[in-house]
Amino acid sequence: MTTDDTTPNIPSKRCLSALQMGHRKKASTSDPLISHGHHFGRTVFALYNYPSLLTNGILRLEQLEDNPLDDFPAEEQREHHVFKQLLDSYPGLLETRFNHDLTGSLLCPAGLDWNDLQTKADLQSGEMLVCGDQWPIFLYAHQTYDPNDLWCGLLRSRLLVSAYKHIFTNAHLHGMNSVTIASIAYIATQVRFALSSSSVFLRTDTATDSETFYHSLLDLLEDPDESREVDELLAWWNRYYLHSVSCCRAHTFVLSKIRQKCLALKQISNPNLVS
Repeated sequence: MTTDDTTPNIPSKRCLSALQMGHRKKASTSDPLISHGHHFGRTVFALYNYPSLLTNGILRLEQLEDNPLDDFPAEEQREHHVFKQLLDSYPGLLETRFNHDLTGSLLCPAGLDWNDLQTKADLQSGEMLVCGDQWPIFLYAHQTYDPNDLWCGLLRSRLLVSAYKHIFTNAHLHGMNSVTIASIAYIATQVRFALSSSSVFLRTDTATDSETFYHSLLDLLEDPDESREVDELLAWWNRYYLHSVSCCRAHTFVLSKIRQKCLALKQISNPNLVS
Protein backbone atom coordinates (compact mmCIF):
# COMPACT_ATOMS: atom_id res chain seq x y z
CA MET A 1 0.00 0.00 0.00
CA THR A 2 1.33 3.44 -0.85
CA THR A 3 0.23 6.97 -0.11
CA ASP A 4 1.35 9.64 -2.54
CA ASP A 5 1.99 13.19 -1.41
CA THR A 6 2.20 14.21 -5.05
CA THR A 7 0.28 12.55 -7.87
CA PRO A 8 2.45 11.64 -10.91
CA ASN A 9 -0.24 12.31 -13.49
CA ILE A 10 -0.70 15.97 -12.64
CA PRO A 11 -2.99 17.78 -15.12
CA SER A 12 -1.16 21.07 -14.67
CA LYS A 13 1.71 21.69 -17.08
CA ARG A 14 3.76 23.67 -14.59
CA CYS A 15 6.79 22.05 -12.99
CA LEU A 16 6.84 21.52 -9.23
CA SER A 17 8.14 24.48 -7.26
CA ALA A 18 8.20 25.63 -3.67
CA LEU A 19 5.99 28.48 -4.91
CA GLN A 20 3.21 25.98 -5.62
CA MET A 21 0.97 24.57 -2.93
CA GLY A 22 0.22 21.07 -4.23
CA HIS A 23 -2.30 18.87 -2.47
CA ARG A 24 -3.38 20.20 0.92
CA LYS A 25 -3.98 18.17 4.03
CA LYS A 26 -6.70 19.01 6.54
CA ALA A 27 -5.75 22.08 8.55
CA SER A 28 -5.05 21.66 12.24
CA THR A 29 -4.87 24.39 14.83
CA SER A 30 -1.83 22.65 16.33
CA ASP A 31 -0.02 22.40 12.99
CA PRO A 32 2.93 24.86 13.04
CA LEU A 33 2.75 25.16 9.27
CA ILE A 34 -0.77 26.53 9.58
CA SER A 35 -0.08 28.94 12.43
CA HIS A 36 3.05 30.36 10.80
CA GLY A 37 1.78 30.38 7.26
CA HIS A 38 -1.56 32.19 7.29
CA HIS A 39 -0.26 35.73 7.66
CA PHE A 40 2.73 35.20 5.37
CA GLY A 41 0.51 33.73 2.65
CA ARG A 42 -1.93 36.64 2.84
CA THR A 43 0.70 39.39 2.78
CA VAL A 44 3.72 38.06 0.83
CA PHE A 45 2.99 35.04 -1.38
CA ALA A 46 -0.18 32.98 -1.21
CA LEU A 47 0.46 29.84 -3.26
CA TYR A 48 3.59 28.33 -1.78
CA ASN A 49 4.72 25.15 -0.04
CA TYR A 50 6.16 26.14 3.35
CA PRO A 51 8.52 23.16 4.05
CA SER A 52 9.80 23.11 0.46
CA LEU A 53 10.39 26.86 0.44
CA LEU A 54 12.41 26.61 3.66
CA THR A 55 14.45 23.57 2.62
CA ASN A 56 15.19 24.77 -0.91
CA GLY A 57 16.20 28.17 0.46
CA ILE A 58 18.62 26.67 2.96
CA LEU A 59 20.17 24.43 0.30
CA ARG A 60 20.47 27.42 -2.03
CA LEU A 61 22.29 29.48 0.61
CA GLU A 62 25.17 26.99 0.36
CA GLN A 63 25.17 27.21 -3.45
CA LEU A 64 25.24 31.01 -3.29
CA GLU A 65 28.67 30.84 -1.69
CA ASP A 66 30.05 29.86 -5.10
CA ASN A 67 27.50 31.30 -7.54
CA PRO A 68 25.64 34.63 -7.54
CA LEU A 69 21.85 34.57 -7.50
CA ASP A 70 21.77 36.07 -11.02
CA ASP A 71 23.20 32.79 -12.34
CA PHE A 72 20.11 30.88 -11.19
CA PRO A 73 16.97 30.42 -13.33
CA ALA A 74 14.33 33.14 -12.98
CA GLU A 75 11.98 30.81 -11.10
CA GLU A 76 14.64 30.03 -8.49
CA GLN A 77 15.52 33.73 -8.13
CA ARG A 78 11.88 34.50 -7.45
CA GLU A 79 11.61 31.62 -5.00
CA HIS A 80 14.73 32.82 -3.15
CA HIS A 81 13.35 36.35 -2.81
CA VAL A 82 10.23 34.87 -1.21
CA PHE A 83 12.45 32.75 1.04
CA LYS A 84 14.35 35.86 2.21
CA GLN A 85 11.05 37.56 3.02
CA LEU A 86 10.07 34.46 5.00
CA LEU A 87 13.25 34.79 7.08
CA ASP A 88 12.59 38.50 7.64
CA SER A 89 9.00 37.77 8.68
CA TYR A 90 9.93 35.10 11.25
CA PRO A 91 13.14 35.88 13.18
CA GLY A 92 14.78 32.75 14.50
CA LEU A 93 13.44 30.52 11.74
CA LEU A 94 16.97 29.31 10.97
CA GLU A 95 17.36 28.18 14.57
CA THR A 96 16.99 24.77 13.09
CA ARG A 97 16.71 21.19 14.27
CA PHE A 98 14.28 20.90 17.26
CA ASN A 99 14.61 24.52 18.41
CA HIS A 100 11.96 25.76 16.00
CA ASP A 101 8.45 24.41 15.77
CA LEU A 102 8.52 24.02 11.99
CA THR A 103 11.83 22.18 11.63
CA GLY A 104 11.12 20.21 14.77
CA SER A 105 7.82 18.96 13.39
CA LEU A 106 9.60 17.75 10.25
CA LEU A 107 12.62 16.19 12.01
CA CYS A 108 10.62 14.48 14.73
CA PRO A 109 11.29 10.72 14.51
CA ALA A 110 8.48 8.75 12.90
CA GLY A 111 6.37 7.13 15.57
CA LEU A 112 6.73 10.02 18.04
CA ASP A 113 4.20 12.82 18.46
CA TRP A 114 5.73 16.28 18.09
CA ASN A 115 2.57 17.81 19.56
CA ASP A 116 3.15 15.90 22.79
CA LEU A 117 4.66 18.50 25.15
CA GLN A 118 6.94 16.04 26.94
CA THR A 119 8.27 14.61 23.68
CA LYS A 120 8.92 18.09 22.32
CA ALA A 121 10.68 19.16 25.51
CA ASP A 122 12.89 16.05 25.57
CA LEU A 123 13.91 16.55 21.93
CA GLN A 124 14.60 20.25 22.38
CA SER A 125 16.64 19.77 25.55
CA GLY A 126 18.67 16.92 24.08
CA GLU A 127 17.53 14.54 26.79
CA MET A 128 16.12 12.38 24.00
CA LEU A 129 18.93 11.72 21.53
CA VAL A 130 18.06 10.98 17.91
CA CYS A 131 20.41 8.67 16.02
CA GLY A 132 20.86 8.53 12.27
CA ASP A 133 18.82 5.36 11.92
CA GLN A 134 15.79 6.96 13.58
CA TRP A 135 14.10 8.33 10.50
CA PRO A 136 12.31 11.70 10.59
CA ILE A 137 8.66 12.06 9.75
CA PHE A 138 9.35 14.28 6.70
CA LEU A 139 10.30 11.11 4.80
CA TYR A 140 6.62 10.15 4.75
CA ALA A 141 3.91 11.51 2.48
CA HIS A 142 1.77 14.05 4.36
CA GLN A 143 4.12 13.48 7.35
CA THR A 144 1.91 10.49 8.18
CA TYR A 145 3.45 7.33 9.65
CA ASP A 146 1.48 4.07 9.77
CA PRO A 147 3.05 1.61 12.26
CA ASN A 148 1.06 -1.19 10.63
CA ASP A 149 2.31 -0.42 7.11
CA LEU A 150 5.85 0.94 7.36
CA TRP A 151 6.26 1.40 3.60
CA CYS A 152 3.07 3.44 3.30
CA GLY A 153 4.15 6.84 1.94
CA LEU A 154 7.83 6.25 2.78
CA LEU A 155 10.18 8.45 0.69
CA ARG A 156 7.24 9.93 -1.20
CA SER A 157 6.85 13.28 0.55
CA ARG A 158 6.36 16.47 -1.41
CA LEU A 159 9.32 17.96 0.46
CA LEU A 160 11.66 15.30 -0.97
CA VAL A 161 10.25 15.74 -4.47
CA SER A 162 10.73 19.49 -4.33
CA ALA A 163 14.32 19.12 -3.10
CA TYR A 164 15.01 16.51 -5.78
CA LYS A 165 13.87 18.87 -8.50
CA HIS A 166 15.89 21.68 -6.93
CA ILE A 167 19.15 19.71 -6.92
CA PHE A 168 18.72 17.58 -10.05
CA THR A 169 17.21 20.26 -12.31
CA ASN A 170 19.79 19.73 -15.06
CA ALA A 171 20.61 16.09 -14.35
CA HIS A 172 19.55 15.10 -17.87
CA LEU A 173 22.53 17.06 -19.19
CA HIS A 174 24.73 14.48 -17.47
CA GLY A 175 22.85 11.55 -18.97
CA MET A 176 20.60 10.94 -15.97
CA ASN A 177 17.30 9.74 -17.39
CA SER A 178 15.89 7.95 -14.37
CA VAL A 179 15.86 8.17 -10.59
CA THR A 180 18.32 5.96 -8.72
CA ILE A 181 18.28 4.48 -5.24
CA ALA A 182 21.40 6.41 -4.29
CA SER A 183 19.95 9.72 -5.51
CA ILE A 184 16.86 9.29 -3.30
CA ALA A 185 19.04 8.55 -0.27
CA TYR A 186 21.23 11.54 -1.13
CA ILE A 187 18.27 13.93 -1.33
CA ALA A 188 16.82 12.67 1.94
CA THR A 189 20.20 13.19 3.60
CA GLN A 190 20.54 16.71 2.19
CA VAL A 191 17.06 17.69 3.37
CA ARG A 192 17.70 16.27 6.83
CA PHE A 193 20.97 18.19 7.00
CA ALA A 194 19.35 21.41 5.77
CA LEU A 195 16.82 21.20 8.58
CA SER A 196 19.50 20.44 11.17
CA SER A 197 21.57 22.86 13.22
CA SER A 198 24.92 22.08 11.58
CA SER A 199 26.45 24.77 9.41
CA VAL A 200 28.84 22.53 7.46
CA PHE A 201 28.03 19.16 5.92
CA LEU A 202 30.51 16.50 7.04
CA ARG A 203 30.11 12.77 6.56
CA THR A 204 31.57 12.25 10.04
CA ASP A 205 29.50 14.84 11.91
CA THR A 206 28.11 13.63 15.21
CA ALA A 207 25.37 16.23 15.65
CA THR A 208 23.26 15.05 12.72
CA ASP A 209 24.78 11.57 12.25
CA SER A 210 24.40 12.03 8.49
CA GLU A 211 26.53 9.05 7.45
CA THR A 212 24.53 6.63 9.58
CA PHE A 213 21.29 8.07 8.20
CA TYR A 214 22.45 7.77 4.57
CA HIS A 215 23.68 4.20 4.97
CA SER A 216 20.56 3.13 6.83
CA LEU A 217 18.46 4.25 3.85
CA LEU A 218 20.72 2.40 1.43
CA ASP A 219 20.57 -0.72 3.63
CA LEU A 220 16.81 -0.76 3.18
CA LEU A 221 16.72 0.21 -0.48
CA GLU A 222 19.38 -2.34 -1.46
CA ASP A 223 17.87 -5.19 0.58
CA PRO A 224 16.79 -8.00 -1.83
CA ASP A 225 13.92 -8.87 0.51
CA GLU A 226 12.47 -5.40 -0.08
CA SER A 227 12.85 -5.48 -3.87
CA ARG A 228 9.12 -5.37 -4.62
CA GLU A 229 8.54 -2.26 -2.52
CA VAL A 230 11.72 -0.63 -3.86
CA ASP A 231 10.67 -1.30 -7.45
CA GLU A 232 7.30 0.33 -6.75
CA LEU A 233 9.08 3.28 -5.15
CA LEU A 234 11.41 3.77 -8.13
CA ALA A 235 8.49 3.45 -10.56
CA TRP A 236 6.63 6.15 -8.62
CA TRP A 237 9.64 8.46 -8.61
CA ASN A 238 10.37 7.92 -12.30
CA ARG A 239 6.77 8.60 -13.31
CA TYR A 240 6.84 11.83 -11.38
CA TYR A 241 10.42 12.89 -12.16
CA LEU A 242 10.15 12.25 -15.89
CA HIS A 243 6.87 14.17 -15.94
CA SER A 244 8.32 17.14 -14.07
CA VAL A 245 11.46 17.50 -16.23
CA SER A 246 9.52 17.21 -19.48
CA CYS A 247 6.66 19.54 -18.55
CA CYS A 248 6.45 22.96 -20.12
CA ARG A 249 5.04 26.16 -18.79
CA ALA A 250 1.67 27.12 -20.15
CA HIS A 251 1.24 30.84 -20.71
CA THR A 252 -2.21 32.31 -20.36
CA PHE A 253 -3.65 34.14 -23.33
CA VAL A 254 -3.52 37.54 -21.59
CA LEU A 255 0.04 37.06 -20.30
CA SER A 256 1.21 35.97 -23.74
CA LYS A 257 -0.39 39.02 -25.37
CA ILE A 258 1.18 41.39 -22.83
CA ARG A 259 4.63 39.94 -23.45
CA GLN A 260 4.19 40.07 -27.23
CA LYS A 261 3.19 43.73 -27.02
CA CYS A 262 6.16 44.53 -24.77
CA LEU A 263 8.53 42.83 -27.19
CA ALA A 264 7.01 44.69 -30.14
CA LEU A 265 7.53 48.04 -28.38
CA LYS A 266 11.14 47.13 -27.61
CA GLN A 267 11.75 46.21 -31.25
CA ILE A 268 10.30 49.53 -32.41
CA SER A 269 12.66 51.44 -30.13
CA ASN A 270 15.56 49.15 -30.95
CA PRO A 271 15.31 47.62 -34.46
CA ASN A 272 18.44 45.56 -33.86
CA LEU A 273 16.83 43.69 -30.98
CA VAL A 274 16.60 39.96 -31.69
CA SER A 275 13.50 38.24 -30.26
